Amino acid sequence: MATQDVFIDSETLFQNLGREDLVLLDVRGPAAYTSHIPGAVNSTWHEYSDPSAVSKGVLNPDVSQLEQRLQALGLNQSSDVVIYSNPFDNWGDEGRMFWMLQYLGHPSVRILDGGWVKWVAEQRQFDHEAVKLPKGDFTVTAHPELMITKDALKKLVKAPHLNTVILDARSVEEYAGKEIDGLPRAGHIPSAINISWNQFLNKDATVKTSEQVRNIFEEHGLRDDQEIITYCLGGVRAAWVYCLLRNVGFDQVKTYPGSWWEWSRDFAAPAEKDVKLLHKVNNPQPMKSS
Repeated sequence: MATQDVFIDSETLFQNLGREDLVLLDVRGPAAYTSHIPGAVNSTWHEYSDPSAVSKGVLNPDVSQLEQRLQALGLNQSSDVVIYSNPFDNWGDEGRMFWMLQYLGHPSVRILDGGWVKWVAEQRQFDHEAVKLPKGDFTVTAHPELMITKDALKKLVKAPHLNTVILDARSVEEYAGKEIDGLPRAGHIPSAINISWNQFLNKDATVKTSEQVRNIFEEHGLRDDQEIITYCLGGVRAAWVYCLLRNVGFDQVKTYPGSWWEWSRDFAAPAEKDVKLLHKVNNPQPMKSS
């Protein structure tokens, strides 16, 4: 079990502000970025999606375009990258950017634990002017072992895969089969287990202790010797759970970025509902009075 240090605390980041080799990446929307941590540049995960794909979560297959965009942000091969967002106001966008940068081969990426929420609560300094860094020299070296495509996942699902776990990071309602506007099908990928993405934060937006996080995964039967594939609706919540898994020592983890947006549109891709679970979540039992 090799744990990976995914997160950085706010005090450590504060002590390192102003370093030339630090690239601070604010992945909130442009409107939120009007107030940001000093030195932070702004970029959202949508900018790296495949422009020709209907499914929003599919990563642009042209890695040269991804490389150019990241260089334009100021990323160097030697940069220490710290990503932050508002953990209470997105679906794990910081995790999506972290996973993507790891997939593209950047050697030093962290997520600010607590993000903008904790930074503001601690009354730390912030700026309003947009930041533009000199062009960087980051060169992409893709790591295909961190991603799975729809076609590869279809082959996996249609055969026994005893040592591979498919982890659905969506809500229990989505997993069970709640109908969602704009999607041709509801349900989940056959054999997938459901571990909802939004149960890992403390009230101050920091991540729960490694022991608490690992216990949640182990209670769902996850083991170190398994390959784990995460997916959600568009590959954002899935990438956030990828980060949490890597942080507590699961090192055979990959993400399906197209996720249910892509899967549900391919009617040759198998899907199933859990009708009993759906009925249960739609009709919760009233608490009995003592």
